[in-house]
Amino acid sequence: VQLQACGGGLVQAGGFLRLSCSASGNIYKINALDWYRQAPGKRRELVAGISRSGSTNYADSVKGRFTISRDNAKNTVYLQMNSLMPEDTAVYYCNPQLVGGNTAKWYWGQGTKVTVSS
Repeated sequence: VQLQACGGGLVQAGGFLRLSCSASGNIYKINALDWYRQAPGKRRELVAGISRSGSTNYADSVKGRFTISRDNAKNTVYLQMNSLMPEDTAVYYCNPQLVGGNTAKWYWGQGTKVTVSS
């Protein structure tokens, strides 16, 4: 299984970034997916999640600013992050549940760093 999480970078406060998480190959499909983040010295926290049906949930701190979405044809989930604030600075990890054959398992992506300057 190959996961690719990308889209992080350095942005000024008020700016935007779009993260993506893809599962390569035709065997494993993304069922549900959560985005987590971990800031230096802090615990990893759930940012947003999307189910197989497309229902979503968000941390209170990002509601109204972040949007999680999915493109099943591309086996990819996105996290659109608008109105970024310095406190959004963290390494963002995707945590997809991949299904293939008769198995379903949660995986972790390698993390993509987001830095928001004030």
